[in-house]
Amino acid sequence: MTIYHKMTYFALRVLSRILKIFSIKKLYIISRNLASIFFNYVPKRKETALKNLKIAFPDKSDEWINTTLKKCYNFFIFNFLQFLAFPFDPNSIKIEVVGEKHLKNAINQKKGTVLVSAHFGSWEILGHWFGKNSYPLVGIAQRQKNKGANLFFEEKRQLSGIKQVYRKSSMDFLYDVLNANEILGLVSDQDAKRKGVFVDFFNKPASTHKGAALFHLNTNASLIFGICVQKNIGQYQVEFIPINPDKKSVEDITQLYTSVIERSIKKYPEQYFWFHNRWKTKQ
Repeated sequence: MTIYHKMTYFALRVLSRILKIFSIKKLYIISRNLASIFFNYVPKRKETALKNLKIAFPDKSDEWINTTLKKCYNFFIFNFLQFLAFPFDPNSIKIEVVGEKHLKNAINQKKGTVLVSAHFGSWEILGHWFGKNSYPLVGIAQRQKNKGANLFFEEKRQLSGIKQVYRKSSMDFLYDVLNANEILGLVSDQDAKRKGVFVDFFNKPASTHKGAALFHLNTNASLIFGICVQKNIGQYQVEFIPINPDKKSVEDITQLYTSVIERSIKKYPEQYFWFHNRWKTKQ
């Protein structure tokens, strides 16, 4: 680890300790102020987000698009500050769970479970909920180039009690997760370049990761969609939706869970990470 990476790790640890001092409401006020600064003065990724919102909601006014993006900045900055401050007082947040029976039914099939999710909602709170309730979740994460930041994020997620592996991990290991009847968490909403399968996402073809479909077809593992949305400051709703494919092609299954993701985004558009170039790869 380079000196710069070590300094990054130390700085994040210090920032984490400082943020623990603040209540969740104070963190929200801080995030709102930071969101205003980023929206008005930090152009990076802003144009991509605006373009994506206009593609997804072509009938909405410019005022609605801009307001939604401002809320999006606020939402993700607030969630990042919460993540930095973790572990927090468990009494500071309330989590309502909808559809947990679907998760239990999937696990009871004893074929392994593929949890499909997205860069949507409070995914760190979702991971925290899994760990707190002793569900055997193994999440796949993107390794950070900065080793100090990567170590910090890894330690934070371990505090939740979930296992984390990185992309490009051994496929045998991932299949072992399912064979052990554990839960393999996959985020399946980013551009997958030429390796993906094209399915409709907001009425436009989008290259989509097909890993969840392949794991299901190769192992007959249960498929379930899971998210955590923020209902209010400190109030969250975890929801599970079963995915039961009638057809057996990779494209059909990928379209099925992509449509479920889309329906959730339409309910809470400000809680989707619009900053990815989702339609980058052309068909």
